[in-house]
Amino acid sequence: MPRNGLDRYFEITARGSTVGTEIRGGLVTFFTMAYIIVLNPNILGGTDGTGAELASKSTIAATTALVAGVLTILMGVVARFPLALAAGLGINAVVAFSIAVLPDMTWADAMGIVVLEGLIILVLVFTGFRQAVFNAVPVWLKTAISVGIGLFIAFIGFFDAGFVTAPWSPDFPPAVPVTLGVNGSIATWPVAVFAFGLILTVVLLVKKVRGAILISILVTTVLAIVVNAIADIDSWGLTEPGIPDKIVSTPNFSLLGHFSLFGAFGKIGAISVVLLVFSLLLADFFDTMGTMVAVGGEAGLLDAKGNPPRSQQILVVDSIAAAAGGAAGVSSNTSYIESAAGVGDGARTGLASVVTGVAFLLATFLAPLVAVIPSQAAAPALVVVGFLMVTQVLDIDWKDYTIAIPAFFTMVLMPFTYSITAGIGGGVIMYVILQVVVGKARKVHPLMWLIAGLFVLYFVRAPIEQLVG
Repeated sequence: MPRNGLDRYFEITARGSTVGTEIRGGLVTFFTMAYIIVLNPNILGGTDGTGAELASKSTIAATTALVAGVLTILMGVVARFPLALAAGLGINAVVAFSIAVLPDMTWADAMGIVVLEGLIILVLVFTGFRQAVFNAVPVWLKTAISVGIGLFIAFIGFFDAGFVTAPWSPDFPPAVPVTLGVNGSIATWPVAVFAFGLILTVVLLVKKVRGAILISILVTTVLAIVVNAIADIDSWGLTEPGIPDKIVSTPNFSLLGHFSLFGAFGKIGAISVVLLVFSLLLADFFDTMGTMVAVGGEAGLLDAKGNPPRSQQILVVDSIAAAAGGAAGVSSNTSYIESAAGVGDGARTGLASVVTGVAFLLATFLAPLVAVIPSQAAAPALVVVGFLMVTQVLDIDWKDYTIAIPAFFTMVLMPFTYSITAGIGGGVIMYVILQVVVGKARKVHPLMWLIAGLFVLYFVRAPIEQLVG
């Protein structure tokens, strides 16, 4: 029986959780994705098409944390689902390196395109279209999406830690696209710290220690600080572990409202704006679908059709996040697959998201403290949670090739292309093609035909942009 109003509202007991577990899971999610506070300023801190700089990195960092905190709390309170949001990786790079740098484009113009994309997605949610598309996707394909994301985040974990790297070569292309460590060796202190954290996480998980992932992150961070103090290493990546000079800093939120809704139309033309909005929209649309299915599957919250509870509310908050991120000047915000780390540590309700959101808000003041945690301490969580998500592969019928082949394409394309959207698109297109080949075209849901067509346009958008450019 629910113990109090908080328990009833978030369905904590009903989902087999406790307040302590939710708090712990929320903190795990925060520590696993806190890197965005450091990474987003590095991506967005360049110049726009006029040559003007956006803002100081500290301003971008504070605003990134503020927007992530508010929207993640909103997800927890409205959708009551253990899903955190922040500036979308991939989308922010597209905005910074492909849109904002176009001739005469200002950063405000680029953010206006992001806001437009978010508002359109919000309309699609309120009209029921986004939910209808979600329901039209077969259950087995949703499972394949979850497995693919598991492989994807495991790869991200290995890559962020430096365990897997892109080899340098004086020739182009290099002999192999990725390799183990540096020149096939993992004999560096940062990678050794990651290996320790990974082994510790696995051991704690197998021993069923409560808070295994959070304990591993904290212990590995302490180890990284000690190792760095002794060896004075400069290859940690974005975050160098060490005792900060100060713990509290005053945040600057001057980027809020830094957007021009229709400014891009006068700079690059209506057709170019439409194509850019379409590209961002499709990526946002399906990334979130894959993420909510993967997190819901890991939490055991999906229904018989593979849908998470309150999926409409999840999609509404996510759509608001896309527009809100642009309106705040820090690029589109979206649901983070790193939320699965918190779920892997026991989170099952929106209370975990509230905890993650509060941690992000505190991070606007405690940025020096957050910056202590290196990727090598957080990455083991991604690898282990990736393993947990891949175990769902048993739910796919591998004897039916019309199911197995599209599922395979979905799963492998995500890590191989570093894109959730590309994986979903490849799987959907292959599914429709095979249904036609075996004479079952009439059984394909009309929306799946539409989705497949949109993905074809998405994959060939570059030559289309060249033709209209």
